[in-house]
Amino acid sequence: MEMPSSETVSTKLQRIAKLAKEAPDMAFTSLAHHIDIDWLREAYRRTRKDGAAGVDGQTAGEYARKLETNLQSLLDRAKSGMYLAPPVRRVHIAKGTGLETRPIGIPTLEDKILQRAVAMVLEAVYEEDFLDCSYGFRPGRSAHQALQALWNQTMKTRGGWVVEVDIRRFFDTLDHAHLRQILNQRVRDGVLLRLIGKWLNAGVLEAGELSYSEAGTPQGGVISPLLANIYLHEVMDMWFEREVKPRLRGTAFVCRYADDLAIVLSDEEDARRVMAVLPKRFGRYGLTLHPDKTRLVLFRPSVMHKDAGKDGDGPGSGSFDLLGFTHCWGRSRRGQWVVKRKTAKGRFGGALKRISEWCRKVRHLPIAEQHEGLRRKLQGHYGYYGITGNSQALVRFRFEVGRIWRKWLGTRSWHAPRSWAWFMDLLRRHPLPSPRAVHSVLTHAAKL
Repeated sequence: MEMPSSETVSTKLQRIAKLAKEAPDMAFTSLAHHIDIDWLREAYRRTRKDGAAGVDGQTAGEYARKLETNLQSLLDRAKSGMYLAPPVRRVHIAKGTGLETRPIGIPTLEDKILQRAVAMVLEAVYEEDFLDCSYGFRPGRSAHQALQALWNQTMKTRGGWVVEVDIRRFFDTLDHAHLRQILNQRVRDGVLLRLIGKWLNAGVLEAGELSYSEAGTPQGGVISPLLANIYLHEVMDMWFEREVKPRLRGTAFVCRYADDLAIVLSDEEDARRVMAVLPKRFGRYGLTLHPDKTRLVLFRPSVMHKDAGKDGDGPGSGSFDLLGFTHCWGRSRRGQWVVKRKTAKGRFGGALKRISEWCRKVRHLPIAEQHEGLRRKLQGHYGYYGITGNSQALVRFRFEVGRIWRKWLGTRSWHAPRSWAWFMDLLRRHPLPSPRAVHSVLTHAAKL
């Protein structure tokens, strides 16, 4: 049973946030004293218990058997400087596009708890600093809110010039020295900085080999998303707000979800100047922009269809990808130009490849079990891509999932492949969930 949230912890968090808001230029030198046994209990409560085990193999159930003793020991080691950050266990999961994989670091359960405790302190400070353009891995914010904000702004300005930014291997190349400098502007507590340093230098265990790197923070670590946001808050958000915007002739806005971001500008000259300076800005902090995926797109209604590719910068001009969706102009049912979103081609194909691989592995299980698994996977897909205006892609996805299922069911024995009549009868008994718009993010002015 989960422990109730501590009112003492909540009060402390509010106090830290209030001070951070009142003193935006102050560097905190004393924060670690807030982390006590109650704080660790709350950190434990907020830590996922069903995740994969780290290098020590310890499960949440095993840790919970002596929870109070374990938490007190963790607190003593963290405060005394005796805590040794274990290496993260690296696994590879499929990315949203094609067959590419993304490395994920899995900390030990105890490491997750302590990372959560430190992240709670830092979050109270930096949530007062972060700008509205940032949506990734922040409390009360989501990718769909970022999509809503982007839609509202592009509709308001009737599009413009979009800089589609792709940071090459951001989590693997985040520079430790620059991160420490950025942290020191706001946090100078020795205990917290020492712990963060230990996590950055803990190393990675993969295929039995331990390796260390002078850059990067493992994706999958509890504190990694927050450190990434702190880094890009300085590198991108504040730089654009303080130094770039005042020099622009037209309007501009940024939409960022972690390292996935786009910049929309109303003036072409502004856009080309920003496009030219971005690689230099990111390079100064040890980051590299992908030369092919970072591009400038003319994003206006008149560019679409027959004019696409003439006024922009090559194939695909007039549309851009962000957060798994391709954004393009199209006509509404009332004949008005509106920004439409459809599942990005790479995400669509990648999701189907994973479905096919899953169906291959479980094809000999009972039909009912396979159906339940596919039902959950489809509902998960609808849960993210079920956005107003994307119904065509959702319907096609459901059809392709059914086609893949039929294909692998036909390999269950030496019999000939199952006919469509047989499969349609199966679907009547085990129907796949119908597509639905879970997120109706478009406003009433653009009903599709």
